[in-house]
Amino acid sequence: MSLQVRSDPPQSFSASFELSGSADQGQLLLNSPLGTAVASARWNAAEAVLKSGQDARLFRSMDELLAQATGAALPLPALFDWLIGINTPVPGWLTDLSGLAEGRLVARRQTPVPAVELRIALDR
Repeated sequence: MSLQVRSDPPQSFSASFELSGSADQGQLLLNSPLGTAVASARWNAAEAVLKSGQDARLFRSMDELLAQATGAALPLPALFDWLIGINTPVPGWLTDLSGLAEGRLVARRQTPVPAVELRIALDR
């Protein structure tokens, strides 16, 4: 997964990931390119928790956690759909699922600012 947020200053993040569950309840594990655990997130309808090393931060929702962690809101419910080939529309986002059969997904947000580009390469 690669995420670029065109903020001031720009932010960029790359990691391998494991995503399980649904937009309502799930878990996201992030690993460095070398396989070291970087962070994990768990969420349900009541809260979301981000763990990094010994630190844990509590958020009211996964939307809030993602916005704080990445600098931009990400459409988690649509992401679950996109990963299975359902091109769920999200205002401001353009998705390219044409490479999904080869394990590639690209989603770009133009509005609201900052612009965001999410690229995902899936292991098949």
